[in-house]
Amino acid sequence: MEEYRRIADRVAERIADGRLRPGDRLPPQRVFARRHGIAGSTAIRVYGELARRGLVVGEVGRGTFVRAAPPPPGAALALAEATGQAPVDLQLNYPVAEGQSELMARALGSLARADVLGAATSRPAAAAGTAEARAAAVRVLARPGWEPDPDRVLFAGNGRQAIAASLAALVPPGGALGVEELTYPLVKSVAERLGVRLVPIALDEEGMRPDALEAARRTGPLSAVYVQPTLHNPLSLTAGPRRRAELAAVLRESGLTAIEDTTWAFLVPDAPAPLAAHAPEHVVLVDSLSKRLAPGLTVGHLVAPEGRTEALARALRSGAWTAGGLALAAATRWAADGTVTEVVAAKRADAAARHALVLRHLGAYRIRTSPHAYYCWWELPAPWRSETFVAAAAERGIALTGGEAFAVGGRGGGAAFAGGGRGARDAVRVGLASPALPVLDDALRRLGALASEILDI
Repeated sequence: MEEYRRIADRVAERIADGRLRPGDRLPPQRVFARRHGIAGSTAIRVYGELARRGLVVGEVGRGTFVRAAPPPPGAALALAEATGQAPVDLQLNYPVAEGQSELMARALGSLARADVLGAATSRPAAAAGTAEARAAAVRVLARPGWEPDPDRVLFAGNGRQAIAASLAALVPPGGALGVEELTYPLVKSVAERLGVRLVPIALDEEGMRPDALEAARRTGPLSAVYVQPTLHNPLSLTAGPRRRAELAAVLRESGLTAIEDTTWAFLVPDAPAPLAAHAPEHVVLVDSLSKRLAPGLTVGHLVAPEGRTEALARALRSGAWTAGGLALAAATRWAADGTVTEVVAAKRADAAARHALVLRHLGAYRIRTSPHAYYCWWELPAPWRSETFVAAAAERGIALTGGEAFAVGGRGGGAAFAGGGRGARDAVRVGLASPALPVLDDALRRLGALASEILDI
């Protein structure tokens, strides 16, 4: 066996038995050659062999790192169960406020009546629901400075289906959709299924840049644009009124239609009026009850621009994305009796408490979050990279989402506006909503400790 292969085998053994862990940086090749008493050309071949086997990855100007493939779904949870350590899933992000089940239960008593239950389940709900349901949706969606027209409110089974129907209605197969350069991963998945090409639009501290949107539109035709102006996921950015007006001006001048995702906006009590208030004829607003209330029984909302209501309703029907009758009836009651308002207030307080834990354990690192957000974008300290940190966290029973899941088109993922930040390949999104507070506290403490472990070797 050639010498470089024997040396590569020894390094591979150290990786396999854990002496070299995901994220560890190998010494420069000249240092490696000196330590092993080999020629520099042999060291180059060793590193090349390790890369060929998928054990390391090298990046110009940064070095060579032990690589770990992204763990399969549930790996962190399975490992935690095997070791007897409680698993912590910081990928899923479904907030549940203390006491919300009791609040929600009180509104459902009337659904137990045979006539009410029969009306809710005897036939599929229409895309437009009922007049009562639309009026309830207006109460949920209204913000200071904006209230949707109830005749333009449509219902989906959940927020994801509302997004899918909007894309299907607005963007033909082969068409282009403008999105923030870091965007909701579901949009990437739905676009791929529909044959829609994504065009990344640059971000700054207020989210999507109007000049970048205009430049993308001029470079190639866009069929629509997807944007999250309030609590952008994953960066927690919120655009101010002036930025929203500037984006609306681009929409009006270009004739573009935007899909405005306000799913998380309920957490910001003083958020500016939505983009839909600035350009109602050019915005489809999508929202959902899954975060406001509970993911197990939810309803998605669409507010259509003038002239687009029927096209969006057709997309909902053809995709079988309309809301279930029972869920719509329950949602209508929760909105009418104030349950939604009470649960929202509880979740705002809960988000603030979780934000405090982030600052306590990760505040020394480069993070992007908000007191209102249920997620945190963490630009990892060098030499950690996303894939190696996710794998190392999984080994400790903590599931995270790598930054690459949000990046579009291979771009740096916000490094430019982040003041020279490391970008999506070197960041993770930490979901804060799902674990109990004491569990989250411990998980964040362990993640902070893990991030500080890596040293040059």
